[in-house]
Amino acid sequence: MSQHHHTFVDQYDGMVAFGFSREIDEKSLMYYLQKFSEDDLTKTLVPRLSNDEINEVFELVSRLMKKHLSDAEYHQYFLKDQAPHHHHE
Repeated sequence: MSQHHHTFVDQYDGMVAFGFSREIDEKSLMYYLQKFSEDDLTKTLVPRLSNDEINEVFELVSRLMKKHLSDAEYHQYFLKDQAPHHHHE
């Protein structure tokens, strides 16, 4: 069974727009991010990006996750691990 799922984009039937309210902005961003990460779109778009654009997207996403997720959340939600790995020396 796949660890990844994108259910919000298929279930959300509200407004997709920015600037109306924080709630609509958040839901619209979730919708856009799930649409953006669909396999067919990424297979089409990513090869067309410049090296700088690839780095820009990677750095933005990495920076936001580092700023807003704890280590445990990063491992649980992004890496799909149960807990951070601690290296003991």
